[in-house]
Amino acid sequence: MEVYLWSEQAECLQAGDVLVEVGPFWRLKTAAQDAILHASGNGSILPSKDYCMLYNPHWTVLPSTLENATSINLMNLTTTPLCNFSDLPPGGIKDRAIVVQWGTCHILEKARIAQKGGAEAVLIANNSVQYPPSGNKSEFRDVTILIAFINNKDFKDMKQTLGSNITVKMYSPSWPDFDYTMVVIFAIAVFTVALGGYWSGLIELENMKAITDTEDREMRKKKEEYLTFSPLTVIIFVVICCVMMVLLYFFYKWLVYVMIAIFCIASATSLYNCLEALIRKIPCGQCKIVCRDRSFEIRLLLLAGFCIAVAVVWAVFRNEDRWAWILQDILGIAFCLNLIKTMKLPNFKACVILLGLLLLYDVFFVFITPFITKNGESIMVELAAGPFGNSEKLPVVIRVPKLIYFSVMSVCLMPVSILGFGDIIVPGLLIAYCRRFDVQIGSSVYYISTTIAYAVGMILTFVVLVLMKKGQPALLYLVPCTLITASIIAWRRKEMKKFWKGNSYQMMDHLDYTTNENQVNSEEHTIQQ
Repeated sequence: MEVYLWSEQAECLQAGDVLVEVGPFWRLKTAAQDAILHASGNGSILPSKDYCMLYNPHWTVLPSTLENATSINLMNLTTTPLCNFSDLPPGGIKDRAIVVQWGTCHILEKARIAQKGGAEAVLIANNSVQYPPSGNKSEFRDVTILIAFINNKDFKDMKQTLGSNITVKMYSPSWPDFDYTMVVIFAIAVFTVALGGYWSGLIELENMKAITDTEDREMRKKKEEYLTFSPLTVIIFVVICCVMMVLLYFFYKWLVYVMIAIFCIASATSLYNCLEALIRKIPCGQCKIVCRDRSFEIRLLLLAGFCIAVAVVWAVFRNEDRWAWILQDILGIAFCLNLIKTMKLPNFKACVILLGLLLLYDVFFVFITPFITKNGESIMVELAAGPFGNSEKLPVVIRVPKLIYFSVMSVCLMPVSILGFGDIIVPGLLIAYCRRFDVQIGSSVYYISTTIAYAVGMILTFVVLVLMKKGQPALLYLVPCTLITASIIAWRRKEMKKFWKGNSYQMMDHLDYTTNENQVNSEEHTIQQ
């Protein structure tokens, strides 16, 4: 279960950073800012084409629009290492943007030679995982030329598409001051836990009504929608999560496809369960077909086909950055919502054990594992991004891309903000318990208070994320906010004992079930005699 909130966005490239190939482009382990390379060819069928490049905004400032960018002729020097002045072509490189290959000598040494030759920019072409030489720009203070990285595949496409006579314009659209993706993720998270908790309360209310009618008691047990977690079950669940995390880290290449298959099945089922509740409220379209003494509503069969189709389409196009995230978020919301309203923590004791253990789990895999792993990265971060440059991602997060990339920046790897399902489900189970407890005592204070506390915890997470500019384990803030709030409310209302153990309704239900079971056993014993 992924329980980690972070913002996958570029920073600034420095010499010594690790460049990792991801799909058609690279992710820089520490820093880079995306920019657009607008290439035009003379006499080619396609007049121009945009490509993505990475550069250091602290070294060179690029214009923010294409209109303000300067047109520069491009020169191909990929056949020379450009580590000595003798590598410069006889005709010179004055006022040109040159493309050179990675390697042989320091990139800044190449830039120094190009600058003295009169070049306007140096584009480093590469297509594999590389570790740049050590050092930083302080050793090359005289280098002021633009240095950028482009994909070698893009450069080959550029030559094939636009020909050999190419001019380029380079610009970097400005980022908005406010990151709206945090607002979207906040709204999704709060909506899901609030609706899941409220839905759980409705199921509890129906069960309470059914238990008062002896004739409907067996029917209630058949319709029971809860999957109850005891404290022991909670501990076993957390241990399984830890084992799965380690297995995914070491066997990610194979297990990621298992997780994708599980997600498709579970999310399609969850989407069906969520939409079925809405469709059953509609009085029309209830025609049925009979098959082998069983009747099926046609609308529910169509709904099942629709849910399966959504999951299949996502599975096929899951790596399509432009729109696949929408399907993943829809399926993810349904998955979280279904678990919150279905999984039942019987008392506050189980809530404290679950949230407390998962908080420790979260902190360990984010902050402690960097001291254990060989590359110094936390296991949680590696799994969120796809370890070792793997292009397949675990579908256990809500993803919201920065929509600026839908327009001028659509050629670049789309940066996204993500929130793990665990950051919704785990606190959501506590909120669901509070809602059920409210239903049992005829109140709403626990549900409203913990939902507000969850929202405050999310805001606190975002604030720390912005201030520290580093991904944060959201449970570190959500768990204390929700648990402390629920405890204070129970203490102030003098209901802590009942809240901790579960109220009399739950205990009566358990005793009633035990009594019925004993009666059945007694009857079976009498028959045997």
